[in-house]
Amino acid sequence: MKEMHELLENLFKNEMKIVVGVSGGPDSMFLLHVLQTFQKQYNLELIVAHVNHNLRTESENEYQFVQTYCEENNLKLEYLKINDYENGKFSEKEARAKRYAFFQKVIEKYNADVLMTAHHGDDLIESILMKIVRGTNFIGYSGIPSIKKCDNYLVVRPLLTLTKAEILEYLSGKNKTFVYDKSNESDKYTRNRYRKHVLPFLKNEDCHVHKKFLKFSEDIIKTDLLLKELLFDKIKDVYDGKRVDLKKLRELSTIMQERIIADIIKEIQKNAELDIKKETFKNILQLIQKGGNKEIDLANNFVARTSYDHLYIEKKKSPSEYKLLLEDIIIKEEFVIKKISDSNKTNNFITRLNSKELKLPLYVRTKKDGDIMEIKNLNGKKKLKDIFIDSKIDITRRGEYPIVVDSNNTVIWVPGIKKSKFDKEISEKYDIILEYIGGENEYFE
Repeated sequence: MKEMHELLENLFKNEMKIVVGVSGGPDSMFLLHVLQTFQKQYNLELIVAHVNHNLRTESENEYQFVQTYCEENNLKLEYLKINDYENGKFSEKEARAKRYAFFQKVIEKYNADVLMTAHHGDDLIESILMKIVRGTNFIGYSGIPSIKKCDNYLVVRPLLTLTKAEILEYLSGKNKTFVYDKSNESDKYTRNRYRKHVLPFLKNEDCHVHKKFLKFSEDIIKTDLLLKELLFDKIKDVYDGKRVDLKKLRELSTIMQERIIADIIKEIQKNAELDIKKETFKNILQLIQKGGNKEIDLANNFVARTSYDHLYIEKKKSPSEYKLLLEDIIIKEEFVIKKISDSNKTNNFITRLNSKELKLPLYVRTKKDGDIMEIKNLNGKKKLKDIFIDSKIDITRRGEYPIVVDSNNTVIWVPGIKKSKFDKEISEKYDIILEYIGGENEYFE
């Protein structure tokens, strides 16, 4: 108990707001009792968050138990009842996601400083063993961190130095009541099998084995932080927040490549629902070595794709087709095409046209299969697909790239890339000047 009290005393500040996950079981009720012993001393505001997973007939009774306790102890209670699961089938992973999404809402509602959960030493052993057997990334083997820093609050698990037996002994000695979840006895759930069949053996070998696992967890967390510090500059060098420079990444050792990609994925997951399985991560690493223009489907409509010498991990995009009448100006988020009266530029961002050689009006549209263009100063035609490849236009952007055509659907300009045979020199006769602005960062590798 001493380590737990030291952690809490070092953590508490006056008038701190704490959200406590409380199921009504022995672990969470023990945690709530402990926090109440500090409540007056630090003027703590305790908010109880209870989730009814709605899987057992006893669930309603458990909610009633927690509700009654909160009323008797003048504690605020926030409640969530889960009425459905994806595909109508319960999964521990989905249940956890729903639970923590609810906790997040409660934290935001009260502007809380801390979220506390009642994971204890036995839970830590089970989590680490399950991760070792299933396989995970390096930091995953740490299991459950005792303190985790989120954007505006801390997640604290102060019971990791305690065993289930110690918790039950305390509750019995204080004559404290709690509810008991019979599903904890079922071998149906993976965690229960570890709890019933593996933990007794380990505890028989060493009754303080949970502290050895806690030390193991803390060592991994410290090592992970050290690796982050060592790789900080290298990540900045290869990743600009949008894409990974594969040339620079391949210059690093394999283990550094793996770690950098893992950290980038973790950063993306802060702001998006992205779940990378071990096998998928291996496929991403293979994609990095092969390069080219390839794509791997990830969970939740994400993709990992290589485009020439860059890797992107992003939401899958469906190209949006358009055909716009070109009068004086077309303004889109990615580009601007406008008619101008004069220019001395001769690059691919300007084209000069003689309206007598075209069928007006002009249009700006996305490319179609089979589109070709007669290139200026080149005898012959070339497919737009090949023009994009030669110009290293990002493969996912080609379907949205602006093409200028006349009313006969003849391609007369690929803005910023190639001019057609219809383009005029400054010394020749023309009555239309078009200028293209933007697109370099959006479309070009």
